[in-house]
Amino acid sequence: MFIDPHAHMISRTTDDYEAMAKAGVVAVIEPAFWIGQARTNVGSYKDYLSHILGFERFRAGQFGVRHYCCIGLNSKEANNEELAEAVMEILPGFATKEGVVAIGEIGYDEQTALEDKYFRLQLDLARELDLPVMIHTPHRDKKRGASRSMDVILEHKVDPSRVVIDHVNEETIEEVKDRGFWAAFSIYPHSKMTAERMAALVKTYGAERLIADSACDWGVSDPLSVPKTAKLMTDSGISAEDVRLVTYANALAVYGKSGQMSEDDWLSPQSIDQRTLYQGNTVLRGGQTPRVAQSGSETE
Repeated sequence: MFIDPHAHMISRTTDDYEAMAKAGVVAVIEPAFWIGQARTNVGSYKDYLSHILGFERFRAGQFGVRHYCCIGLNSKEANNEELAEAVMEILPGFATKEGVVAIGEIGYDEQTALEDKYFRLQLDLARELDLPVMIHTPHRDKKRGASRSMDVILEHKVDPSRVVIDHVNEETIEEVKDRGFWAAFSIYPHSKMTAERMAALVKTYGAERLIADSACDWGVSDPLSVPKTAKLMTDSGISAEDVRLVTYANALAVYGKSGQMSEDDWLSPQSIDQRTLYQGNTVLRGGQTPRVAQSGSETE
């Protein structure tokens, strides 16, 4: 079994859910993020957050994958102060919904004053709601951004054991681990972190507090990165227990602190019945035969 704890499934096709389930992915976590172009008003934010809390959760369940999400104002759009102020007003209502396992992904992009302001406000919200936090570290000037993020987190008295620093690489891993945070690695086909580099880091630093994710989105990315990384780590001689920690158990340990995510969710799953609808909508098209699976048996 695998957990992909950073997957922007709103950008992926239904075929991806089918492939992930077949590969052993039992759960995904979808962080709120930038959708590729700037949102112009808070209404579009409401619709987006409602989607990842609602239809996306339903769509995943139709293929036997449990879907959770993180709620937050992303760092890029924090630079639109009018939008950011409006989003901050609605976030508490969304962050207390069923299936929300963290505030995220939040942090820095260009490391501006506005990004800093709304990062701090969202850390306070996470502490108030007793939720874990998922941190986006910037793709530019990453080391300084990661260090600054951790400084601010500690300043706001958020426990590092409840914070996942994501998009970690060889440049940032030592500080993240030394300061007691969880270190997550986005396994991409051509950038960020490869499966080979991930395996090397596990061999060097061990599996404690290390997490692999796909961060799959609307760009060139792979929703099967976690199971593929598990296979490569196994083939390279990493123990089964360490592979399990990096691709399953560590993510469950930290995001399970939300009280919203439990192993029982997929070990004792609800039945799959693709005849069911979400607000009148179905995942099926063109007269497809619905899949119905109950009590371990499957019929069509």
